[in-house]
Amino acid sequence: MAKSKSQYVCSQCGYTTSKWAGRCEECGEWNTFTEQVVESAGSSVVAKSANSGKALIPSAVGSSSGKTQVKRLRTEISDLDIVLGGGFLPGGVVLLAGQPGIGKSTLLTQIAATTAASSRVLYVSGEESIEQISERTKRLRAKSDDKLQLATSNSAEDIAATIRTSKYDLVIVDSIQTLSLNEISSAPGTVSQITNSSNVIIRAAKSTNTAVVLVGHVTKEGSIAGPKVLEHLVDVVLSFEGDRYGGFRIVRAQKNRYGSTNEAAIFEMSDEGLKIVDNPSASLLEERQNLDGSIVLATLEGARPLLVEIQALVNPTSFGYPKRTASGFDLNRLNLLIAVLEKRTKLKLSDKDIFINVVGGLKLSDPAADLAVAMAIASASAGKKLSDEAVVFGEVGLGGEIRSAAGWHHRVKEAKKLGFTYAIAPKAHKSDPFIRGVTDMRQALIDYLQ
Repeated sequence: MAKSKSQYVCSQCGYTTSKWAGRCEECGEWNTFTEQVVESAGSSVVAKSANSGKALIPSAVGSSSGKTQVKRLRTEISDLDIVLGGGFLPGGVVLLAGQPGIGKSTLLTQIAATTAASSRVLYVSGEESIEQISERTKRLRAKSDDKLQLATSNSAEDIAATIRTSKYDLVIVDSIQTLSLNEISSAPGTVSQITNSSNVIIRAAKSTNTAVVLVGHVTKEGSIAGPKVLEHLVDVVLSFEGDRYGGFRIVRAQKNRYGSTNEAAIFEMSDEGLKIVDNPSASLLEERQNLDGSIVLATLEGARPLLVEIQALVNPTSFGYPKRTASGFDLNRLNLLIAVLEKRTKLKLSDKDIFINVVGGLKLSDPAADLAVAMAIASASAGKKLSDEAVVFGEVGLGGEIRSAAGWHHRVKEAKKLGFTYAIAPKAHKSDPFIRGVTDMRQALIDYLQ
């Protein structure tokens, strides 16, 4: 008989060790090891596997291409279909993750209702009852018929068996952290349960060409809860971001085997659920006042151009150590820009509290936001304003030089559409007469802040 033994598995990264430890050697997280009982595999199993199996029958690349056209399941939410690459692919598995309260269940209910107009959809919840889901459907005024069916279950085996019946084109599972397999003794949400439950459902989806959406929880740091292998197993990873108390909500693809990862769908929450924002730039700038510390940035959200307001507030510090706070912008990048400002200009910021805010709840990861943030800090510090007719973009180097920005044609086109007359941008893009090129940060501050 096989001998059982214990091992300790990190709930964050899946690293295993024979002894308990306070900190994981692989990911560096504290207090993440949980004990699991495993059966030791003998050498006979390895020997038996080495002599089993059958040879694969490969086919040429051109033998199957072009014969069948795969029809995607469209959600009828235009921007979301673009993010997915044209809709849900039959047999594709999508992982949707986001903060609690961001609107995952609301979005999935709307997707289920709109997709059910032309496809058979099953919504399985391990967190809510059928009555609760039905009430949300009524509140959202989502039109649905018999093609949309609801179920509740925490058993991965039962959900996989339902998928294998081939009765449904799309199955939504909310959420993967609530599922468990009977053969595994650990609690739902542990590494082994998430990994094995996902494998069972993914195999069922691939064997029946059923599109599946798995909902994933996130940790306090914002990463998807559970082992990293979960993101490798699925075909598409969607991140649902934004401010749960207001502002825009953004769905972007972090991974997409069947489409681009440069697209983003922008929503806003209303009484009737999530709605696509047709002109987010106009909405973000609608209440803007041209004060010192306010700069309009031309940025890219995926491949979509956006105009967003960057606000800065600079005050003398009341303590020995100045405070730096950033909302929607990387704090380490902010500290770097402050150091460049002090080194390359005459601004003295070492005794100033500096606060940066990106209006609308957006989180910027665009390198070309550097110049706008630096000009906002300088504007607030010197009490000078930038013209209402200007937008700003460009990456700042450690020497204070302004470097080129990706997708600058799209940024310029969006600025023109909203009535701006010129852009303060890298000199490398001066081929467009709309752009007033600058070579370094000091030139931008001297020439354009008044």
